[in-house]
Amino acid sequence: MSDIKSAFEIAMEKVDKIGKASEEERLQWKYAPEGEKLGARFLRDDIDLVAEINKLEPAAVKYVTSGVLRTLTRNIAIPKSEILKKNNKRAMDGIKLLKKDKVKVENIFSQIKRLFNHYSEQGEQQRRQAYQQVKAAFEAKVQQALQQQMGSTAGMKIDVEKQPQFQEEWRKVQNQLDGQYLQLLEGFIQELMAIP
Repeated sequence: MSDIKSAFEIAMEKVDKIGKASEEERLQWKYAPEGEKLGARFLRDDIDLVAEINKLEPAAVKYVTSGVLRTLTRNIAIPKSEILKKNNKRAMDGIKLLKKDKVKVENIFSQIKRLFNHYSEQGEQQRRQAYQQVKAAFEAKVQQALQQQMGSTAGMKIDVEKQPQFQEEWRKVQNQLDGQYLQLLEGFIQELMAIP
């Protein structure tokens, strides 16, 4: 019977196996959230990011900068609106301030801007075409269903765009189209994070 352990004993054994956090991990846990908040303030307010980082104690700079960069890169998004376009520019400006290898950063930003231009121009055309295809297919389904139920559909006009099923179908198609752009953008963001 002495082999039976309490839940507390089992938990303590697991904690011992995990080990203690390193100094690096403790500093990361302490300062990275401050960096994330500073990144959000930079995006929201007109603050001098470099001046704010220069105010920090030297041990915190690396971790705060890492937190700021995480926030800024998370805020780069497919430019579906003017607000997102402005937010993207602001986030990229902040990243450029913090990264040392400005040339590599600019190269990746050029690729991101090309992706965004494609999304806005050719992507918009693709979305319009896809919308019309989804709408036509949905109208055909509705007409067929009505004809089976009522026999004749002469003179009946249904606005399929207001139907929840149509909206759901369109969202799926839109997510598929946007997914291609999001995947490329995620790759560029990973490259950005790897730059010193």
